[in-house]
Amino acid sequence: MAEARTAERAAQGEGHPSGDERFALLDKTLRKARYQQDQLIEVLHVAQDLFGHLSEDILIYLARQLKLPPSRVYGVATFYHLFSFTAPGRHSATVCMGTACFVKGAEEIVQQLEAAHDVRSGQTTEDGELTVSTARCVGSCGLAPVVVVDGVVTSHQTAESTLAHVGEVLAKEPTEAST
Repeated sequence: MAEARTAERAAQGEGHPSGDERFALLDKTLRKARYQQDQLIEVLHVAQDLFGHLSEDILIYLARQLKLPPSRVYGVATFYHLFSFTAPGRHSATVCMGTACFVKGAEEIVQQLEAAHDVRSGQTTEDGELTVSTARCVGSCGLAPVVVVDGVVTSHQTAESTLAHVGEVLAKEPTEAST
């Protein structure tokens, strides 16, 4: 019965019962996709863009909206490497592991970041400040090794320069725009 009321409220444009505006945007994507099951991957991408990750609640919500078994939604989401199931940190450092970057020391950069911030690649620090990850290739081989910090590409990095740069980013006070 509660699901019927939720669907009715969503159909009337009242949004998600949680009041989270991002669900209204997700619902708009679902309507545009006409709730077609074959649009699952696209909808998962939109959900991750909106929420930063795919939580269990979001996966269940999508399963209900697309009339798919939750196991199918979870199976598709876990199959693709691009989907994340944990909330990202306030800041991110992504080390390119493409051939050019790897040969020029990317592995050491990752090891030093992990050691300095007590975090494994693909995870977020306990305080939620930094997510460290790797990418297969960011397409900037001439700038190797490359580290992308908060979306900004930094080139010709070393472990030391990366640690210094990430340290500076973490030391900055959050601004109203970033909170």
